[in-house]
Amino acid sequence: MTVRQVAATIHGRYLLEAPSDVEGAPLLVGFHGYGENAERHLEELRRIPGASRCVLCAVQALHPFYNRSGEVIACWMTSLDRERAIHDNVAYVASVVASVKRELPVSERLVYLGFSQGAAMAYRAAAGAGHLCHGLIVLGGDVPPELEQQDLSRFPPVLLGRGSSEEWYDAAKMEHDVELLRAKRVDVRPLIFQGGHEWTDEFRAAAGEFLREVTVPAS
Repeated sequence: MTVRQVAATIHGRYLLEAPSDVEGAPLLVGFHGYGENAERHLEELRRIPGASRCVLCAVQALHPFYNRSGEVIACWMTSLDRERAIHDNVAYVASVVASVKRELPVSERLVYLGFSQGAAMAYRAAAGAGHLCHGLIVLGGDVPPELEQQDLSRFPPVLLGRGSSEEWYDAAKMEHDVELLRAKRVDVRPLIFQGGHEWTDEFRAAAGEFLREVTVPAS
């Protein structure tokens, strides 16, 4: 038996929400966790203080499936054909951002945000999607291993959040990521908050302050 691959054209989906005065608004692009969808992620983006002044873009992963209640959810990738999936996903994100920029008069200020499995997508987008990124917000997810070999000297500042009772993204993983990013001269700001593998008001407040910092040009 031989395994072969063939290119195929598929369509992804993303949700877009813009303020009434969209001219020059920052762009916040988010990636949901495993078993979630763009609708659920957009709800979380809305709850970040100050997010209402941004164009919010919740990107849905390309691999949908049903949960037990029949809701359509999705995941970003599996171990099958991993390298190809990484390439496809980064190209997908690049296309989404380009499409938003063509459609709306957003500012140059772009921030990526990833939760859980979506954290790796946020890192990959900042490193390789080809759009200048001014900030990266990560919650409960680790740096993808391929970035350990990349030059991150022009990487944006990173807010890295982890719940104190988090079991999947544990203290050792966070320590590894902080050391890795700092060794590559990335401005990383670790935040440990009360909670688990989840969004909390404490993290939202920190994300809102970080978002304001990296999207408001210095006077």
